[in-house]
Amino acid sequence: MAAVREPSPENAMLDTTADTIDRSLLIVDDDRPFLQRLARAMETRGFAVTTAESVADGLARVEGGAPAYAVVDMRLGDGNGLDVISALKRRRPEARGVILTGYGNIATAVNAVKMGAVDYLAKPADADDICAALNAQADYKPQLPENPMSADRVRWEHIQRVYELCGRNVSETARRLSMHRRTLQRILAKRAPR
Repeated sequence: MAAVREPSPENAMLDTTADTIDRSLLIVDDDRPFLQRLARAMETRGFAVTTAESVADGLARVEGGAPAYAVVDMRLGDGNGLDVISALKRRRPEARGVILTGYGNIATAVNAVKMGAVDYLAKPADADDICAALNAQADYKPQLPENPMSADRVRWEHIQRVYELCGRNVSETARRLSMHRRTLQRILAKRAPR
């Protein structure tokens, strides 16, 4: 379920040029409590916030009127948040998008920037970090994640994601990952690597 939120009158003029600058912001995240908190925080910073909880809903919002800014979670239940950034950049090339992720690694950061994101922030990112990324100068180069995951952690996260997508069916997960079922069972029984 998505909601359109208007900034409160007392915060609508945080920027002295708010009348001439489009401050529309789309936030796409499937974590509803985080989505609502971030929407409220961005409203207090002068943005006119629209929210979406899925890639499909985010794409529909972009097609209905591309916002000037977007904050999109990388991994959503129905797909990849980069699809929303890509659609936004096609509809409005000057739009500025930020990718949020709990799965920070160098390869996905590079891919996000190639797809048109202006920055790539690891969760939990606060509203000040997001606002700074959205308002950064055009020649700003985003930093790579400070603590990228180890290769073992990336592998474990990927296996867990496929396992969940397969409805926790070990046989189907093993088939999709091209590994023996018993090997997968041993991996699933272990704790996540650091």
